Order: sequence, then C-alpha cells, then structure tokens
Amino acid sequence: MGHSGKTFLCISNFFKGNAFLTSLKKQGNRVFLVTSENLKDKPWAFDSIDEVFYMPGQDLDWDLQVLLQGVGGLMKDNKIDSIISLDDYDVEKATFLRENLRIPGMGQTTGRYFRDKLAMRIKAQDSGIKVPAFSPLFNNEDINQFADHIPAPWVLKPRSEASAHGIIKVYNKGELWKHINELGDNRLYYLVEQFKPGDVYHADGLLLYGKSLFLTVSKYLTTPMEISQGGGIFRSANLPYGSADDKAIKKANLAIMKAFGMQSGATHTEFIKCHEDGEIYFLETSSRVGGAHLAEMVEAATDINLWAEWAKIEDSLAKETTYELPKVAKNYAGIILTLSKYEYPDLSSFDDAEVCFRVLLEYHAGLIVKSKKQERVMELLDNYAARFASELSTSAAAPEVKKFH
Repeated sequence: MGHSGKTFLCISNFFKGNAFLTSLKKQGNRVFLVTSENLKDKPWAFDSIDEVFYMPGQDLDWDLQVLLQGVGGLMKDNKIDSIISLDDYDVEKATFLRENLRIPGMGQTTGRYFRDKLAMRIKAQDSGIKVPAFSPLFNNEDINQFADHIPAPWVLKPRSEASAHGIIKVYNKGELWKHINELGDNRLYYLVEQFKPGDVYHADGLLLYGKSLFLTVSKYLTTPMEISQGGGIFRSANLPYGSADDKAIKKANLAIMKAFGMQSGATHTEFIKCHEDGEIYFLETSSRVGGAHLAEMVEAATDINLWAEWAKIEDSLAKETTYELPKVAKNYAGIILTLSKYEYPDLSSFDDAEVCFRVLLEYHAGLIVKSKKQERVMELLDNYAARFASELSTSAAAPEVKKFH
C-alpha cells in the first residue's frame, strides 16, 4: 500500500546531504529542504529539491516556534509524510516537529540519546554498557566526589556540541573548578568525564526496524579530539574484517542501538579501547552519517553509499515497501585530511593508483585511498601524512563554544 511518491521535509543547518536528497528524488518523492539563509548560495542539489525554505540565523538562532508555524503553514496544502534531520544540530528540530505534528519517526525522548552526551552516558551505564567515569555539573558535592575519587586527567565536554568542539582537558581539581566557575550558569550544559588514553574507533551503520543491516568499523589514526585541541592531520581507516577489534566494536554497537531504541536510519558511533585494561568503552553516538568525508571512505571500502541507502530506507518506511541492501564489498580504504595553508592546494603529485577521492574544499587538503590490502592503505596514509606535514598543513585556533544545546 502507499507506493506512490511521498513528501519528505529535510532539515539541515550545514551544507551536506546532497546524495540523500538526490536519492530521495530518484525514488519518485517530493523533497522539501529547510536550511539557513546563509547557506542559500551553497551548491545544493536543486534539481532534486522541489522547494527550499530558509530560516534566519543558524543552529540555535532558529526560533522553533517560527519553524513549527512555517511547517504548519506548508502542511495546509502539502501532506508531509516524513521529517529528516541531516545533521547532529538538526535532531532536536526534527524531533520537535514530529512530536508537535504527530509525524512518525524518532521522538524527543529517544532523540536525546543521540544528541545529549549526558543522556547517552546515563542510558548506556544503566544498560550495563561500559563508559568512562563521568559526572553532571549540577551539584557541587557530586563534582567534588568525582574529583576526589576518579584519577585525572579529565575532560569537560559540552553535552550537545557536535564532534570535539568545546572540549577542555583538565589535570587537577583546582583547574577543574576554575573552568566550572568560568562557565557560570552554562555549567548545566557540560559534563566532566575521565580521560582514558586509548585507540578510538567509529562504527558507521544502517538499521531498519531495529535490525542492523550494515556496519563497518574504522579506527581513527589521529582522533577528532587531538585535531580539535592541537590541529594536525586527520586520518582514519577501516579495520581488517573479522579481526578481534572489529568483532568487539560491532558487539558493543549492537548493544548501544538496542539500549537506545534506535529503529531505522544511519548511525555514527564512537568507542575507545582503553590502553590500561584493553576494554571497549562507549564514547558517543549520533543518528546521522559521519562527517569529515567518512561516508566517502566507507563507500570506497564497501561500495555502500550511506547517504543514498539511508534515503532508500526512509523511502521504504514511508511507502511500506521492502528495502534491500546492495552487495557489500570488502575492500580497504583510508582518509587523510588537513587544514591547508593554500586556498586551493595542488595535490596532483599524490598520483598513486589507489587515490580514489580528492577533497574539494577551500583551505583543506584531503585524499581517500582504496586497496584490496589494508597494509597498502596504511602505507599510503603514513607516507602522505609526512608529505602533508612538510608541504601543506597549517592549523587554526579551535572555535570557542558560545552556544549551548
């Protein structure tokens, strides 16, 4: 039933998701996009969008009541079947709209587990999943108990910032309280967590009706936090298939999705394998496709375009049809990405046959390499990292977090 084209409202505060929009349109649907006014000139896939609506400001500058009234007005003449958030920052907006307009999909309670780092940790801990020791910053006694019993260093984290923005590393109790006092009333929107040195992994997957359809595990060779705190060269590569770490991360990811009640869509989840005890700890998750061109890296390794397949899953849900995942390849891929001192860096000398994608972004240098052998991917990433460092890389101060979710 209901196999005719449906109407999708997609929300994005950032320029991303063209492959999702294009895939939705190819399935015969009507596609509306709500984005920020300052993204009006970005090269959106306008051929695949029936109409674009612009909100003033960006992210938290959006007035949710204005958004609700605008979407309500749109619905007078258009039956909206599904609302999709294309980025972390849009999850609250989409859940808010779904709840108010009674449109199927993730609601506000479940949405919290995929945006609020405190809600994530409490839910994971209550479900018996290992997380680094943490404390909210609501109560002074709780904070002192944490600082007196959990060995430093610690990290102060915004509860709802994307990636590693706004993280502050602290080494003693005095320093911790100094930063907390500087936060003032905004301390409510932070948590403190024990910093556990280890290898950080990301699991990128697709689910339908709570069942994992696809999941690939990769390892950050340089972590997002390291890049955020000190600049440098970002690298990631997928793990050997069937390896011990691959199996352990997949098992942990399955537990998270079950505990958090994730039903359908794309997910990007991060874990750490602690150097001290070798255990796998949950760090954070999101109901979206991973950023920093990780989707292109996953596609190079597996032939699965996460954006396009996510759109097909949403299409199948709206039309109540059967979704089938394409055949998954088992190649290896890795990404290297850095801020560049040149607006348009010349990467023509990186001409190995394994180079399959070049990042076209001002003041960035980035490549994705692909091979049937993981050793070759790692060899190229190491070689390119040395060359990027000497020829291209620069750094910029991390943005100060002034808005809280």
